[in-house]
Amino acid sequence: MNVVLIVEDEILEQDFLKTIVLEDLSPEDTLLTCESGVQAVKLAKQYRPNIIIMDVMIPEMDGLSAIQEIRKFLPSVCITILSAYADFPNAQKAIKLGVFEYQLKPIKPKVFKEVFHRMLDSVTEYSVPLEEKSENTFIEQTEYQHNFIEDSVKYIKEQFKERLTLEMVASKVFMNPKYFSHVFKKEIGTSFTEYVINLKIQYACRLLETTNYPAYRISIECGFSDPSYFNRVFSAKMNMTPNIYRKYSYTAKLKD
Repeated sequence: MNVVLIVEDEILEQDFLKTIVLEDLSPEDTLLTCESGVQAVKLAKQYRPNIIIMDVMIPEMDGLSAIQEIRKFLPSVCITILSAYADFPNAQKAIKLGVFEYQLKPIKPKVFKEVFHRMLDSVTEYSVPLEEKSENTFIEQTEYQHNFIEDSVKYIKEQFKERLTLEMVASKVFMNPKYFSHVFKKEIGTSFTEYVINLKIQYACRLLETTNYPAYRISIECGFSDPSYFNRVFSAKMNMTPNIYRKYSYTAKLKD
């Protein structure tokens, strides 16, 4: 019987991890979750998990400090660290603590599934290898973290004039849609929908300034299926209608 403990304070990410873990657990296994380092130590003492998925940045006691405490009474527990930051000193400390894996967020579902499978295989054999993680592995994960958002934004900028959906972009970067939405907003500072609409409105402004296209054609060029919706969105964003924006733009050019 396996006892798995997931320590993650971001509920959406916790749900994402639970969904994958539950796919591979049997009815006899136990899955525990908590949101802080102090809770993690308490649950580890009470339930003696053989697998732990631990975020680094958690309340009350950070993940690495929690692992230090847990190692005192569960020296062989199989632990994978999750971190949103490419912090090599933390990675080195994690290696010294004998973690099974050090994974950078956002994590592809396929990658995490493979890691969890290997953790299950490891505990089934009753031995947890304290593997040394090379700098190359850490660098590769760091590059993925940086490239994930860059690839998403590049794809959005190429396709925003079409009827682009969050699911389409998430699929392009091999991410769970809900998890992608959460990470995108966290990294970019605005939601996926808001980001796409802003690109459409910026493009609409450019067309209003440089062409004589009527508003309904501009709405189509920007990927809006309904011209009246385009007018409402444009007015809300720019505090004026497309036609008034065009007049102001034309007047400004004459003054220049």
